Amino acid sequence: MAVLAKIRQRSALMIVVIAFALFAFLVPSLFDKGSFGGNSKDVGSINGKDISFEDFRVKVSNVEKSQQGITATAAANRVWDQEVTIALLISEFDKLGLRVGAKHIMEVLKADQNIGKNPLFLNAGGMFDEAKFKEYFKSNPEQAQFLKDREKDAELNAKFQIYNNLIKAGIYTTESEGKLKYEMESNKASFAYVAGLYSTIKDSDVKVSDDDIVAFMKKNEKKYKADETREIEYVLIEDKASPEDVAEVKAKINGLLSGSVVYNQATGKNDTLPGFRSATNVVEFVNSNSDVPYDSTYVAKKDLPAVDADKLYNLAPGEIYGPYMFGKYYCISKSLGRKVGVNAKASHILIGYEGSQTPNTKEKRTKEEAKAKAEAILAQVNANPDSFLMLAFTASDDSSSQQGGDLGFFGPNQMVKPFNDFVFANPIGKVGLVETPFGFHIIKVTDKQDGVRLATIAQKVDASEATSDKVFTQATKFEMDATEKDFAKTAAAMKLTVAMPVTARGMDESFGPLGNQRNIVRWAFEDGTEVGAVKRFEVANLGHVIAKLKKVNAEGLMAVDMVRSYVEPILKNKKKAELIKAKMAGSSLEAIAKAVGAPIQQAVDVTMDNPVLVGGVGQEPKVVGNAFALASGKLSSPIEGNTGVYVVLNKSTFKAPALKSHAAYVSKLKAQSAGDANRVVPALKDIAKIEDNRGKFNY
Repeated sequence: MAVLAKIRQRSALMIVVIAFALFAFLVPSLFDKGSFGGNSKDVGSINGKDISFEDFRVKVSNVEKSQQGITATAAANRVWDQEVTIALLISEFDKLGLRVGAKHIMEVLKADQNIGKNPLFLNAGGMFDEAKFKEYFKSNPEQAQFLKDREKDAELNAKFQIYNNLIKAGIYTTESEGKLKYEMESNKASFAYVAGLYSTIKDSDVKVSDDDIVAFMKKNEKKYKADETREIEYVLIEDKASPEDVAEVKAKINGLLSGSVVYNQATGKNDTLPGFRSATNVVEFVNSNSDVPYDSTYVAKKDLPAVDADKLYNLAPGEIYGPYMFGKYYCISKSLGRKVGVNAKASHILIGYEGSQTPNTKEKRTKEEAKAKAEAILAQVNANPDSFLMLAFTASDDSSSQQGGDLGFFGPNQMVKPFNDFVFANPIGKVGLVETPFGFHIIKVTDKQDGVRLATIAQKVDASEATSDKVFTQATKFEMDATEKDFAKTAAAMKLTVAMPVTARGMDESFGPLGNQRNIVRWAFEDGTEVGAVKRFEVANLGHVIAKLKKVNAEGLMAVDMVRSYVEPILKNKKKAELIKAKMAGSSLEAIAKAVGAPIQQAVDVTMDNPVLVGGVGQEPKVVGNAFALASGKLSSPIEGNTGVYVVLNKSTFKAPALKSHAAYVSKLKAQSAGDANRVVPALKDIAKIEDNRGKFNY
């Protein structure tokens, strides 16, 4: 079929496994329109087939309901990809006239765990009972639509299985291809060459205009096709604490150190309350005055705030340090003592066996064989402690073998219990054998870390209401002024910074470094938003974003600025190639070498399968291919390569002896193309006419 030719042209692209995930068994349910809106009845079309907005909305609602935390836009994007895939596949099924019978559909239904393993449909032996399945729906006619929908999904799944098998059967490797692979690997050419490298000409000596770049893109329109985008510049005014807010929190923290006098209404007298220094119940004092609850964990020095780690770690019991800043918090900490060995570091050699939880073992072995091997390795390590590292590399079944078995530091109860108990009960240097559900471990305790317990009062430094009001006033003023005046000049006058513009597509959620700001992107694509429009957005936990729609890039070729960094070097090399070719006059390699001021170099026994030229040149398939095409002693014309222009003189070509069979090479090519069937859907999308109207709806 026509798609097969497309598959062979594409680079290795993978798609999400379709099978049951593609046609998921979701129970349809109707929800309110919520954030959806719009006047068009169709959300898009695939090859002229419309996708109803109402059906699309229901499916998006189902995804939102079934996958907690997913945004409406992400759900819409997921459903759209699925709808496009299904529409393209159904079209292929119809062209091929694929049909499936009731038995095939039932097999697909049974494969779904929600049906095949449902107690309602199992017999006394725990097996799926088709009769019980049919009787249930016969006795519950209100579920008829549910069954109809599930059968429709199963029919699509069954057709896809047939279609996928047809594709796999259509992708084959011939004996001729195997022969070509053999020859490319085995035939060898030796040649002399002169290289006029592009690097010998300064970039400044060749100019590439915008028109040059556009002309290049037009020759490769599909590669440089761009969706409609909006370019948005913005100013961020952060709603953050002012120096006055910081000073206020610092003063409050300092005030907690000493006692305070408060009036007691019950007694009519002043009471003196203890401060942090003299508090008898430190835990209660922390929980009463801190934004972060008391933590009784002993903390290793490496896990303390980096700037203050030394001072915090070396506090004497009862000693206080602070105030100090940690993130957005002002803190004071009191030491409640130190404990040895709160973290441990160990290396191990794991010997797994059949039935253990080890994912991959280097060799098959029984539990008894694994134990015997582990005991033998332990004996080797005890006899020669320096052998542990190499034994871990060669014998361990754990992924840590590549690090010599090193597991790094870990805290109590982070490892399986027998492992944990051995490490924390033994001193540094101890080696022993422990059994866990993963197998047998030869463990070496390599280090331990002491830790300190700190009682820390941490109060967050937030913008005060007065500060937030000032920020709001500033943001509002900038929005109003920027609407009437030049955006950049207004920002400069107010000592604000205009951020780098963000280029967004209609269904994007991410907005540059600010992350998910779907409301800004949606605004930029609304019908009433014109170039030059300015709007302020409040962004939670950040502040105010004042955005300006700077530019609209219509669907078509990518903007020159977006591709210049990639295309310009290509075009410069082409122009450099013409300059180098003009110098390559002469009927001999020596004359050409003199003309371009480059040495004659030698390439020995180069193959087509690995067309690499030594001396840091790298792969030059065109150059090597030309060398093979030349007769011995013949000189080539100038060849435009990846790194320069080459002239080649063939010295000899070795042709490998003929083989009776090329089966090994056929197998090798088959292995390389094993995933080709997965490239069908991307190939179908490439040749499809897809109209996406989702941007017209209010997601």
